[in-house]
Amino acid sequence: MLRPSVRVLGAKDLEEAVAVCAQDPVTHAFVSSRLVGGLLGESGHAEVWGFYEGSDLVSLCWVGANLVPVEAGGEAADAFAARARRSTRRSSSLFGPREDVLRLWAGIEPAWGPAREVRGNQPLMVCDTPVVAPDPRVRRTRPAELDTLFPASVAMFTEEIGYSPVGVDGGAGYRAGVAEMVGLGRSFVRIDPGPDGRPEVVFKAELGAVTGAVAQVQGVWVAPHRRGEGLAGPAVAAVVEAVHRDLGARSSLYVNDFNTRAVHVYEQVGFMRHGAFATVLL
Repeated sequence: MLRPSVRVLGAKDLEEAVAVCAQDPVTHAFVSSRLVGGLLGESGHAEVWGFYEGSDLVSLCWVGANLVPVEAGGEAADAFAARARRSTRRSSSLFGPREDVLRLWAGIEPAWGPAREVRGNQPLMVCDTPVVAPDPRVRRTRPAELDTLFPASVAMFTEEIGYSPVGVDGGAGYRAGVAEMVGLGRSFVRIDPGPDGRPEVVFKAELGAVTGAVAQVQGVWVAPHRRGEGLAGPAVAAVVEAVHRDLGARSSLYVNDFNTRAVHVYEQVGFMRHGAFATVLL
């Protein structure tokens, strides 16, 4: 019998890799979106490791700024961890299916050192159509509104991750990522007049991963001084409605279990539990 093995996948492996992700389109939306986006084997982008049982590709691991396992339980997670220990570290986080991520991290931690934070239980949720009325003021961000959106994006990132994305480059790299989401039509906002009369973002969200079946909602944020007004539910519903109407896709997201207010909002909108994720911040 052939022993299980791990190797770096290339463009010729695309069809098999997509089939592995298709076993659970909601859970594997991030990696699937990168594969269908043509990044497999493209120089300068992340690697994809494949775990084989004999000649059959059964598991994947996306290896870039994020380390993301796909159908990587048991022996596959251990094999990916062993390869990660021998490789130059390039990832600042791990995320994905809870059990796979935690087993993968247990195998990597002795070589990479302790995590900055482990978020070990993040409900993965999915919604086809909202059950609350969407906010008609939520819409796609216009390119000319990037300067208005950017401070809200920085505030969201800082609040969620624990540090500012504005680093030595003055935020140029992060701003380019925000601008890319706007250009792709994956950034949503509600902009109201602020206390000084100038426009301000009171709600924002993005579609971080888009496949033919699923759009993963991320970066959901309400301006702190507008929280408690009931903005979030109808605003998220507007994003879900747009995903269903314009893309013919389901909306998914994952959320920290300790953020009980957000979990409650998503449940009110019509999101239902699909599974559980974990995130390891390095």
